[in-house]
This record gives sequence, C-alpha cells and structure tokens, in this order.
Amino acid sequence: MVKLILILGDQLSLDVAALRAADKATDVIVMAEVFSEATYVRHHPKKIAFIFAAMRKFAQSLRGAGWQVLYSQLDDTQNGGSVPAELLRRAEETGAGEVIATRPGEWRLIDALEQAPLKVTLLEDDRFLATHGEFEAWAEGRKALRMEYFYRDMRRKTGLLMEGGKPVGDKWNFDHDNRKAAPDQINYSGPLSFEPDDTTRDVMDLVAASFPDHFGALDGFNFATTREEALRAMAHFITHALPRFGDFQDAMLSENKFLYHAVLSPYLNAGLLGPLEICEAAEQAYRDGHAPINAVEGFIRQIIGWREYVRGIYFLEGPNYTGRNALEHKRDLPALYWGSETKMHCMSKAVAQTRDEAYAHHIQRLMITGNFALLAGIDPVQVHEWYLEVYIDAFEWVEAPNTIGMSQFADGGIIASKPYVSSGAYINRMSNYCKSCHYSVKDKTGEAACPFNVLYWDFLMRHKERFSGNPRMGNMYRTWERMDEGHRDTVLSDASALLQRLDAGEVI
Repeated sequence: MVKLILILGDQLSLDVAALRAADKATDVIVMAEVFSEATYVRHHPKKIAFIFAAMRKFAQSLRGAGWQVLYSQLDDTQNGGSVPAELLRRAEETGAGEVIATRPGEWRLIDALEQAPLKVTLLEDDRFLATHGEFEAWAEGRKALRMEYFYRDMRRKTGLLMEGGKPVGDKWNFDHDNRKAAPDQINYSGPLSFEPDDTTRDVMDLVAASFPDHFGALDGFNFATTREEALRAMAHFITHALPRFGDFQDAMLSENKFLYHAVLSPYLNAGLLGPLEICEAAEQAYRDGHAPINAVEGFIRQIIGWREYVRGIYFLEGPNYTGRNALEHKRDLPALYWGSETKMHCMSKAVAQTRDEAYAHHIQRLMITGNFALLAGIDPVQVHEWYLEVYIDAFEWVEAPNTIGMSQFADGGIIASKPYVSSGAYINRMSNYCKSCHYSVKDKTGEAACPFNVLYWDFLMRHKERFSGNPRMGNMYRTWERMDEGHRDTVLSDASALLQRLDAGEVI
C-alpha cells in the first residue's frame, strides 16, 4: 500500500523522521504551499518567500535523489488551501491508505493532522537533542525550571566544550564577559547574502501578488534557500564574526543591523542546518584557537541550551500556553508596532529593521519591543502574534515561550524568575539609540523624559503586590521608597498621561 510522506516547510532535512521511515520505491512525498499556513497569522513576506523557495528547492533535490514528490504551489488551481486538504487530495490521487508525518512544531497543526479523516502517524521530531520524554523527566519534581541547569545536562549529553567530565575553562557560563556596550566600529560586513535565482524570484512574485497587505518589505530578499547556501552562511559566520560575537551580542547600533550576529536561526529552524553541526563547527573554532571561549560558549548555549529548553517548555505546558496572561495586561498593540510614527528612536529603529529584514537580534526583541510592550501593559496574546508574524525564524514552538514567558512574563514565572523590564538607562548603556532620540534618557519626568523611564516605575507600582517580595526585585522597590513623595507622584502622573496618549492613538 502506498503511503504519503508529509514534509512541512520547517522540515527541510534528509534527517527528518518521516523521510527516514519512507520507502523510496513505493511511497510518495507530499509538500504543499497553502494559504492556511501563510495566513493563520499574517506572516512577513520575506518569511513566506524564504519558506516557499526553500521548499521548492528541497523538493527538487528529493526528485533528483529518486523520490516521487507531489508538490503543490500556492497558485495551483487544485490546491486545497490547507495541509489536511492537500493530503486528502493526494490520497485520492494515489490510493494511499496512510500518512506518515513528523510531528509539527505547533499545537494548531498537530490538532489539524490528528483531526484529518485519514490514518496519520506522527513521528517524534528527533532533530532535537532532547526528546519530549527527556525534558519531562528533567522537569518532574523541580520547583523552578531554570534553563541553566538544563543546559548543563545538554553539555554533558553532547560532550560539547567538555573535558574529563568538566566544562572547558572550569565554568559553565561565560555570560559575564558577553555584556559589552556597543563599540565605536564593527569590523564585519554582516551575514552572507545570496542573490535570488529564478526559483526564488518566481516565489517572490507570487508572494507579492498573494499577500500585498502583509506587514514587511519583500524587496532586498537575500536569504539562503538551500542547504548548500546555508552551510556557506554558517562558515562565513564562524570565520568572520564568531570571534567577536560574544563581546557584543547584547549591543545595539542605529547604523548597524547585524553587528556580529549569526542570523543562522532561519536555516536552523527550517531544517537546512542541524543544531549539532553548527555547535561542533563553533567548538572547533575554539579548539583551533580561532574564537575565544566566551564567544563560543555563549553561542552554543543559545542552541543546545535555550533553543532546546523553550521547545521543552512549549510542549510541556500544552496548547493553552499561548493564551496565558498572568499579569492581566489588556491594552491593544499600538500602531507603532506596524511602523506608525514614534518619537522613540529605539522603537523606530527596531520596528523599521523588523519591517525591512524580518529580523532583529534577541536584545532588540527582548529589551526594546518586548520591554515596551510589558511596561505598557499590552495584551501578551497580541504581542505573541506580532512576533510570530514578523520574524523569519519565528515558529510557534520557539517563539511562544520566548514571548509569553521570557519577554512578557505572561506565564507567571515558568521561564523567567523576574520580569525583563528596564528603564532607558539599560538601552542607553547597550546602544547608541538614545543619542538620536527626541526624548532625553536622563530626564525622569516631564514631556522630554524617556517613556521607558516613567513606564518602568509605573509597571513596578501596578504589580507591587506580586513582585515586591521577589528577591531579585527588592532593590528596585527600596529605591522607589527612598524617592521624594512628590517625585513619585509626578512619575506616576506622567506615566498615566503617556498611556492615555498611547490609547488615543497619539504619536508617542
């Protein structure tokens, strides 16, 4: 009996479980560009173009290797518009009696496949280092699920940066060395760019015609769309940027979008690269004396530590995780997140970069756009959907815990031990954004005061009952209590006025 082998747009790997379970002689691979996957949130045009172009090229490589592939382009007249509909159509065409699929990374799509009127077998996605069972066993009985301890187990499991059972350099974490402020000059031209070929240009034309109202620029598309290109992008980063990555991984510059960041996450999350091969390449750079331990350890921790950890949290917490709102924030997402005018230079730069590149690095996401949303009390579900829409590397299993948990504290502290909030002082220390801003980062009150300054204290007061007893936040509340009462009243009054203007749609 013929079986259909479903390959999704983030499973573009020969190592994916469903493909390994297939029989090239009898089984048929199904791949489909469908409107339901492109529009359940309004994905960035560059994200859609990247996935569709990479899918088409992966399908072609499979055909070249002797596989039978049934591929549906978005504009095919018979396209059913969803993954289950395409599976039903292909089952009728081929007489297939079963579908083999690798478990998707979103509860929404898992449910759709499980509800399909077909026999669907979902295999665990074993491209990750930790299985769901391993993560559940690690989490069981722990009062706090802190990534650092999970990360150490992943180091032991993989042997990365380990010597004789101990971490290289006798420390698990070198993050203290990775918090340097923005430098005067970046001696790196940025991630490797790729000129679109005919296939990619065809996809870009299709995306431009099909999704004209989606937020984001399609012009300037330059991402890798094959494994071979992704490997070149990885080698470029390891050679030219990794040695300085650690020092400035938290820094931000108005005139430089990428600094020393890898921008490999789109390729990793789509399946063009594997986590171990990236980490092993970085480790070899350290062993060869090409890159220092703080850079290599910090980079590896993001992949085998944080990436694996948030996936574990997503599946451990279940499909209702994305609806969490522990702080009961209800404000609508302001228009400035969609590129409307703002006087805040840091927000303007982060949103404009997101619009143009479908990319911003983790501190721009966490401490600029995420920080403002948390301080302003924006509905975390709307914030989550925004991040899922606008970033090329955003798939729900990785995006939701980063947003709901790490950024917005909407899960009540499952991921973060305290909210990631800051005043303008942090932004000023880690960037040059404030030098070009309408507001004064040094002003604490008044019309010229940085909005982050007044909103910071307003947030702490709104949630005093919850956070004043948090040992990591006690100093903040003690600082507030030492302030003059009149100053405190002015701060809260200014914050209230600012939020009223935000709600009224005024330019902030």
